[in-house]
Amino acid sequence: MKVLTVIGARPQFIKAASLSREISRTAGIEEIIVHTGQHFDHNMSHIFFDQMQIPKPHYNLAINSLNHGAMTGRMMEKIEEILLEERPDAVLVYGDTNSTLAGALAASKLHIPVAHVEAGIRSFNKRMPEELNRICTDHCSTFLFCPTIQGIENLKAEGLYDEEYVLLTGDIMYDSSLFFLEYSQSPSFEVPPRFVLTTIHRAENTDEISKLKEIIEGLNQLNKVVPVLMPIHPRTEKLIV
Repeated sequence: MKVLTVIGARPQFIKAASLSREISRTAGIEEIIVHTGQHFDHNMSHIFFDQMQIPKPHYNLAINSLNHGAMTGRMMEKIEEILLEERPDAVLVYGDTNSTLAGALAASKLHIPVAHVEAGIRSFNKRMPEELNRICTDHCSTFLFCPTIQGIENLKAEGLYDEEYVLLTGDIMYDSSLFFLEYSQSPSFEVPPRFVLTTIHRAENTDEISKLKEIIEGLNQLNKVVPVLMPIHPRTEKLIV
């Protein structure tokens, strides 16, 4: 059996680290990895393959820094070419990025079964590109792997539930956390016993400088009460430096 895996963003690398490792241990399954290039910064891409024991991609499409439509369309075009060449038995996609949607659409149009890891997740906010991606991907998919019972309920509400193809799997990020726990290192700075951990990278919070400024000002006020730790996203770093 040949499985073609489409990944392209940081969360997908972390998830793929767990599942690709298990696939490599399973006789009779060949995995072809396609990296769309959606995340291309070293700290957002290559470092995960180096440190998380993910097999090197067979293809790297280097598609990034485009508007949503252009990015998804170009990914679909290239993924379709690869699918026609590789002829996989199934396509595996993760999460809710443009890479996810492109892989699912390209495969479904060629009548190749799609397996969606993290199916059924909903924010119920269609202003988020990720929400549109995950909904469309679920509707394209044959196998729906849900991390939570709520995910299954969401699929039922959309008429997508089939007990043969919808499975409650648990959160694959938890699997990765357990596996890499022994590799974790203490940070180079002293971590306070009580703190707030935050990230800022959603387009809704970073595209408008005035909104980003308000968020940072709010975090500065919170920091006076309890320390705030913020791993900085490259997009956010460019905007505030």
